[in-house]
Amino acid sequence: METESAGNSSPPEKRVWNRISNQLLFIMALAMVVGFGAMAGFYLHRESAALRGQGERTMGLLARMASRGIQTAMLSGNAEMAHDYVENIKTVPNILDFQILREDGVPAFQDNRTIEAVNRRLGSAAFSPRVKVADQPMAPAPEAALIAAQEGRERELFAYRSDPRGDPVLTVLSPIANHEDCHGCHLPGEGVRGWVKLTTSMASVEREISAARREAGVVFGVGMLFILAIIYVAVRRKVVRRILGMTEAMGHVAGGDLTHQVPGGGCYELNRMAYSFNLMSRELLKSHQGLQGERDKLATIILSAREGIVVTDHDGEVVLVNPAAERLLGKTAKEVAEQEFINLLDDPDYLKNLLGSYDQSMPETVVYNNRMLNIYAASIRSEDGRPVGSAALLRDVTEEKRLEEKLRQFSYTDGLTGLNNRRRLDEILVDEFERAKRYGLELAVLLFDVDHFKRFNDQHGHDQGDRVLQAIGRVMKGLFRTVDYPSRYGGEEFCVVMPSTGLEGATMVAERLRQRVEEMVVDGLKVTISIGVAIFPIQPVENADALVKEADQSLYQAKHQGRNQVCCAAIEPAKIGHGPADSRS
Repeated sequence: METESAGNSSPPEKRVWNRISNQLLFIMALAMVVGFGAMAGFYLHRESAALRGQGERTMGLLARMASRGIQTAMLSGNAEMAHDYVENIKTVPNILDFQILREDGVPAFQDNRTIEAVNRRLGSAAFSPRVKVADQPMAPAPEAALIAAQEGRERELFAYRSDPRGDPVLTVLSPIANHEDCHGCHLPGEGVRGWVKLTTSMASVEREISAARREAGVVFGVGMLFILAIIYVAVRRKVVRRILGMTEAMGHVAGGDLTHQVPGGGCYELNRMAYSFNLMSRELLKSHQGLQGERDKLATIILSAREGIVVTDHDGEVVLVNPAAERLLGKTAKEVAEQEFINLLDDPDYLKNLLGSYDQSMPETVVYNNRMLNIYAASIRSEDGRPVGSAALLRDVTEEKRLEEKLRQFSYTDGLTGLNNRRRLDEILVDEFERAKRYGLELAVLLFDVDHFKRFNDQHGHDQGDRVLQAIGRVMKGLFRTVDYPSRYGGEEFCVVMPSTGLEGATMVAERLRQRVEEMVVDGLKVTISIGVAIFPIQPVENADALVKEADQSLYQAKHQGRNQVCCAAIEPAKIGHGPADSRS
């Protein structure tokens, strides 16, 4: 929305949410709700835990008192009294269930199992059996699994569940310890003799917790509204009013009144903002006054520049053609404007592609009007995507390209023979070998040198030797194809790279070269050459250096067999190793 408003003359739409006071109020309210809500939730959670813990402690204490009462009744030797004690406790309000469980979780005082075990241990009928017993064996209580999983078994167990109405119910299991006083009837190592099970409703506790939460919510809501009301009034008076004054001043400046100033006062930040605004308006006034002079300077630079400049407006109409562009294009400014920008180089499709390219880091080079031109061309758009215009920068690089090509030739050419030099040869070998390997093509390499060249130089002088090497270079230029690469390998050694050439063609050309050099006469003197040939993929090498080594081995073989001949590793059965240092002379 802000971008669209910047592009239009009308201010942004005035909405409730766009007001800074409402946005600040919302942010503060959100922060307070999160912060105070977290604090209230923490303290309510602790209060709920405290109320539940109080209930657990109370029920635990009651269960321990009941346990001690059972132990007292059992020590008196009257089990029936313990049974009656249990029944009486069940009548206490809020007690939903009260039972005495054996150590395995089965309800006690329902049969004669314990009495019979004690009588057997004592060897007498110390206790009389009950007359009324359960008709069938009693099943363990639901808490039997909790009892079995308990470690130590000498502390209270607490378990929560819900009754059919959904109210929480607390069950307390308190252990009945096997004290020393019980050892007259029970063995000392039997541990816990049983459990007191006490079940009560926690509905009242949960109601207290719910009431506390409701009260906290009311207090929290009222407090939040009161605080937000104070913040809203303070923000409106201390911040919004000053911002509205600043906005009005901006409107004056936007209307062209660059002398308008905002009065100071208020808080530090807003006072600093007013100072910055006043400083900005003064600087704008200075900049506006200097723009006229700068525009004149820019026009002088554009019109006197050696580079051609052509500019259009957002509708594509040519609005600027400097004299350099007229000279480079061979057209007047009127002709350029009439032919439209897209026909600047008389090739609309090319210029469209150039304008649509996002990569303008390097210029395009074109030949136009008998000149080589570097051209930058781009369509310029605003941040919202609207076309602003197009521009082209033309530079004459004809002389630069000519010098560049001449320098490139110097860097790749051997100065004595005019053939490719060793640096260029190394590049060619790598490129052609990779191409042959990738596409399954044949590649031939011829490596040769002049026989007994050291002796020739010693006898006739190095100048004469150089003239012989120049003559060999001329023979190679006239013999090989345009796709071949005759090169000077070093000293009196030469190398030829022949793409897409097999064994038969390479050996035939090598033999023809040998014959022409043998027939050649330089200042009344003759020389011969020995040639080694290597063919890929006949030689299954992995790289270009290995292929050259194969040709070198073939050259050594030709030297060993008498010189002035062609040898190829692919057709010779033996591979001759390197001889003495002067064996290739």
